[in-house]
Amino acid sequence: MINFITRYFSSLWEFITAPFRLIWRGIERLFPPRDCTIMDTHDGTVSTYQQSSFWRFTKFCVITTMTIWAAWSTYVYIYHRPLLQKRTQQLEQMRAQHNRQTSDLKTYLNKYNALARDLNITDDKILKSNKLSDAEKENLLNTRSKTIGELDFLQTRIVEMMTDENYIPEFDKLSEIMLDFELVRSENDTLKQRHQQILESAVEISTADNQIVNAVSKLSTENIEELRTQLKKINSSISKLGLSEAQLIAQANNYSNQFIGGIYVPLKISKNADAKYQKIAQDLEKWHGLNRLTKILPIGAPVENKVITSPFGVRDDPFTKTKKQHKGIDFAGKIGTELYAVAPGRVVSAGERTGYGTTVEIDHGLGFTTLYAHLSKLMVSRGDWVRPGTVIGLGGSSGRSTGPHLHYEIRYKGNPFNPTSFVKD
Repeated sequence: MINFITRYFSSLWEFITAPFRLIWRGIERLFPPRDCTIMDTHDGTVSTYQQSSFWRFTKFCVITTMTIWAAWSTYVYIYHRPLLQKRTQQLEQMRAQHNRQTSDLKTYLNKYNALARDLNITDDKILKSNKLSDAEKENLLNTRSKTIGELDFLQTRIVEMMTDENYIPEFDKLSEIMLDFELVRSENDTLKQRHQQILESAVEISTADNQIVNAVSKLSTENIEELRTQLKKINSSISKLGLSEAQLIAQANNYSNQFIGGIYVPLKISKNADAKYQKIAQDLEKWHGLNRLTKILPIGAPVENKVITSPFGVRDDPFTKTKKQHKGIDFAGKIGTELYAVAPGRVVSAGERTGYGTTVEIDHGLGFTTLYAHLSKLMVSRGDWVRPGTVIGLGGSSGRSTGPHLHYEIRYKGNPFNPTSFVKD
């Protein structure tokens, strides 16, 4: 092959272009160059130019193409125009028929969807039949039976239309309508199959719901009363501070620390729900708040020996022998007596205080603090978190004191009040 190329052609490119050069020589023979002369009639000027083979061949191709196109168009116009007019009329008739059939089908499907929605609403009312009278129940069942009958009729009519060989709607509209139809029919069939099961389980669900609601209501009520009993002894003291049970519950539910836990998030019940669920949510919130109050409030005695030697209120000052307000209560005790935290909290002060001697003050939250005075030794430091029963110091007689004892105060927002009801059983 290589010998053949090198023998008859000077290069590979010449070998590749040989067929095209052969064709072009044929075109040049058929359309050789031609000289043309043009005379200008105004001034008698004569111009001569040459038409190349390429120009003559191109002009020939254009004229031939236009001639064939004109001949074909004339043929189509003369022989096919009546046929096209007839076909156009048929298409218009089919389009009008299709529009009528599509309109009818949409009407049937809209009615079918409306009846399916009515059936769902009726089924929902039947599920809540425990709130209806017997007459209302019978009326709902009759309405349901009538609706199912109408649905069956419409389903049969739609199937007949869809299987009619003369009914050929546009593909995209048919697909959309058929999809809606199949979805609704499938949903309706499923509802029919499950209806009996739903009716049978509705009574069981309603019964179980009532039992659960009653049990939770009873449990919450009992616990609320038990917690209120525990807090009953401090009610008078709380009232004197201008606080109510509702205020304390709200504050307790919104308070958090490492011992009490996070903020309580109450149940959110719709206003349209049954009143019994609203009551459960309210009772649970009270229950949680009261339970927190029993843990947050400093209720209990700070010493094992609960002997009170000096009560809260006006008394004779042991040093000046004049009447003076005693801001806490004094417990009898010896030097070294263990003193306990009565509720969880954080130590906000631990050290010497004028008149009080060595003191410890604990913040329990909600504005309540406890103060221990005249200690002989500190067992905690400022910033420490303490639990109920934590030993915070030892009894003594430091500061302005006539002998070993514990001076104990409970303060609300920095103001001391009578703590007697908080420390007595």
